[in-house]
Amino acid sequence: MVKIILIDDDPISTFVTEKLIHKNIKIPCQIFTFDNAKDALRDVNKIKPHYLFLDLNMPEMTGWDFLEVFDPQHEDPEIYILSSSVDERDINKANEYKQVKKYLSKPLIKQYIKSIFGSGEKPD
Repeated sequence: MVKIILIDDDPISTFVTEKLIHKNIKIPCQIFTFDNAKDALRDVNKIKPHYLFLDLNMPEMTGWDFLEVFDPQHEDPEIYILSSSVDERDINKANEYKQVKKYLSKPLIKQYIKSIFGSGEKPD
């Protein structure tokens, strides 16, 4: 079972992303959604996700704040920034984090899903 965490304070974006993932990947997956980074940080090591989609602009704790303190206790998940920002500075900053696999602009599209998940399956 592939475990995926979505961290985004926009419920519509979360809903769309979740539906798109379920519709377009063939491997069994479990999606955990968080509307704030603080709660996700509390639970992430219990969940042990394979993939993590992270919004940047959120109140209280931003995606950048999350990346600064996130220290996986298990295998590192593939982290994808999923943001509405197209600011070149954000894209460059995301590339400075070794754990960030790619910067994706919202909304998540089928092509991104296929490139991330392909047809292979991640181990439990």
